[in-house]
Amino acid sequence: MTDWIDAAFVRGGTSKGLYFRADALPELDTVPAQGAAGDTSAWDAIFCSALGSPDAFGRQLDGMGGGISSLSKVMVVSTSTRSGVDLDYTFGQVDVAEAVVDYSGNCGNLSSGVVPFALLAEIISADDGWHVFRLFNTNTGKLVDVSLSVVDGQAAVAGDFELTGVSGTGAPIELIYPDPAGSRTSGLLPTGVPIESIDVDGRMFDVSMVDAALPVVIVPANAIDLNGDETPESIDANAPTRLMIEELRRKAAVRMGLCETPETAPQVVPKVAVVTSQKPTTLLDGTTLDARDSDVVVRMISMGQTHKAVPGTGAMCLAAAAQIPGTIVGSIIARSERSVLGPEVRLGTPSGVVTASAVWDDKQKTVTATSLFRTARVLMVGKVAVTV
Repeated sequence: MTDWIDAAFVRGGTSKGLYFRADALPELDTVPAQGAAGDTSAWDAIFCSALGSPDAFGRQLDGMGGGISSLSKVMVVSTSTRSGVDLDYTFGQVDVAEAVVDYSGNCGNLSSGVVPFALLAEIISADDGWHVFRLFNTNTGKLVDVSLSVVDGQAAVAGDFELTGVSGTGAPIELIYPDPAGSRTSGLLPTGVPIESIDVDGRMFDVSMVDAALPVVIVPANAIDLNGDETPESIDANAPTRLMIEELRRKAAVRMGLCETPETAPQVVPKVAVVTSQKPTTLLDGTTLDARDSDVVVRMISMGQTHKAVPGTGAMCLAAAAQIPGTIVGSIIARSERSVLGPEVRLGTPSGVVTASAVWDDKQKTVTATSLFRTARVLMVGKVAVTV
């Protein structure tokens, strides 16, 4: 039997996903929140069917998913009953090969599509002009401020802002994460130090474990036998390196307090950022990114796959890491030709430069806010077929 559920297909940043009104879905006893245990099976079955998971062929041809982590996502949006908050939203990462939905983290890219969807779905309304909407992300328990222009009651689409990894231009959407530290862990530095070592099969790796908007494990490219400028496809095809990264990620998850054993590590977090110093990089479109055009080159691993750009929350976490004395990212930038580090950090990704910002409070020794710009567009609205 097939059910048809109201939904929209939305591009947010460099990701795409299905967006649902919360009242179009079965009511859960406990909405996935900050890793809290609860029965999400009613939602999980709908999301997996809608996106086409599980798919042993890795293509999700029988659903709306695109076969890679950045194209296999969902958002659930509702009005908020919290004082001063416009919307609540929950992010779900749908596994491609298995019937699994992971709610352990937020998605910065798809966060940029929440307000455009909410306006179109008439969850909220706004007069024309520039607005700041306050959102509450249930996954992390954190607030997100979304700034955008409203035209004819809808989020503006046309504009001259060029987003790395997305063809053409669009209207800018600014995401600001106030108080981003400790999105899923005990704080900005979950282990209390900017660098420490992790043993993987008798080999020691120096890493930085940082949690600002997203828990991320940062490792130098040369430590895992990479140059740091490889294409996503070449990294994913390197089975020994991929397995090493995954074991490192799982052991870091334990250190960061996200799980008790490596075997029980969440799929979504922590993500792994493989970083190296400024160097010329061949981009996915065949052009070359000059060494001086970025502050640090990054390849980020998400759900076992190398991202073709960078997750939005991951970019903000790296910007935060650059501000923290003693981290791997901070030391790489200090060795580069950039003599003065401001709040903005230019990340060299496979698709080009992504700029993210972080504000450092030297008195409190913490990051008080992170931000970046995205674009978003609702691609389709209607009903999605679900077989459960």
